[in-house]
Amino acid sequence: MIRGEIVEVIDRVKVGTDEFNAPIYELQKTTVDNVLVIPGPSQDISDGNRPDGVIVAFTLHFPKTYLGDLEGRDVLVRGKPFSVIGSPQRYTEGNTPGAWNMQAEVEAVYG
Repeated sequence: MIRGEIVEVIDRVKVGTDEFNAPIYELQKTTVDNVLVIPGPSQDISDGNRPDGVIVAFTLHFPKTYLGDLEGRDVLVRGKPFSVIGSPQRYTEGNTPGAWNMQAEVEAVYG
């Protein structure tokens, strides 16, 4: 039987405003169990300003039990932060007989 990993989805939640009426945000973490984590391609950054730079990517398959939105979020995968790319959408229920119904690509840039 396939079993996924635990990841944490990080969201910025507005909790109020300061004395200048600027928004105040807090980070809120949601733990999601049984996420399939598939390593993606790692690639060097060809920019001459970042000779040691590398992009690390994963494809994550979220279970049907996760009902949140991933657009604009970060995800902790194996303890490291990754940014969600784009606006992941759920598959049609009739097309997903298994436990997972949403695919998200995430990436991080190091160096």
